[in-house]
Amino acid sequence: RSAGAAWLSDRGYRTASFAYEELAVLVRDGLDAHLPPGSTALLAAALAEGFDGNPLDRLGDDPEPWWTAYLRHLVPPVLHLFHRHGVVLEAHLQNCLIAVDTAGRPVRALFRDAEGVKTVPPAGRAAGWERLVYCLIVNHLGELAGALRERHPAFDPWPPVRRELARHDVPEAHALLTRPTLPGKTNLLLRWTGADGADARYLPLPNPLARPV
Repeated sequence: RSAGAAWLSDRGYRTASFAYEELAVLVRDGLDAHLPPGSTALLAAALAEGFDGNPLDRLGDDPEPWWTAYLRHLVPPVLHLFHRHGVVLEAHLQNCLIAVDTAGRPVRALFRDAEGVKTVPPAGRAAGWERLVYCLIVNHLGELAGALRERHPAFDPWPPVRRELARHDVPEAHALLTRPTLPGKTNLLLRWTGADGADARYLPLPNPLARPV
């Protein structure tokens, strides 16, 4: 754990042999020991969907300070684990929680679901990076960027993302700022073919990061 992030570990599970996946229950770390005092954990997916008290609904006229704080807590641990340890966190909206203070400002990122953590052998580094980019940039930040634009049509959420990626000494992150496309996961095709998640296919999407700040 760092000052800006925490990991909710899976401690065990229970299920029944006749419905192994359908009845499975995980025992996972609780939130209390991982939250800064006075903060509240919110599921990242809920921020995109909307709910009463959503911090996105009370950002005033300038959402950039909130968005910058969100990125400062979410992005660094994901890049650090990949660059230093070859670990890919599937940091999509369902696997991430954001702790916010009483004013709704992000103060910590929390990650969960060890099933979605992959160690990357040297030969598979490029494939691991594609998976990381889809989960973090396309799935997670792309959805929240859209939610911010709905509330603030004049705000461009991508320059702050670009600046956050650029400040890290991670070659793949810097290359991401100039490539023309991002990987879009073909989830429906994955279901139709019954393929394992590790065999996911990707199609190119326009890269909103490949523009000057």
